[in-house]
Amino acid sequence: MKEQLEKRLAELKAEFESGQKVMAELEGKQANLRDTLLRISGAIQILEEEIAKVSEKEQNNTPEAEVNEVKID
Repeated sequence: MKEQLEKRLAELKAEFESGQKVMAELEGKQANLRDTLLRISGAIQILEEEIAKVSEKEQNNTPEAEVNEVKID
């Protein structure tokens, strides 16, 4: 009986350790995904702001090429 309990204990400890490793890997992947989504969100925000600027310039009937020429000169 004692041998069976010790065997089961060893199995559970091994399973627990394996589960901890998997959890650590998943937490790492979650952190990487969170960082990636944050970067994508920032890129989306920048593009939306640039589109808004271009739309505003178009509404003022100022072609983008002329605006760029003025900025360069």
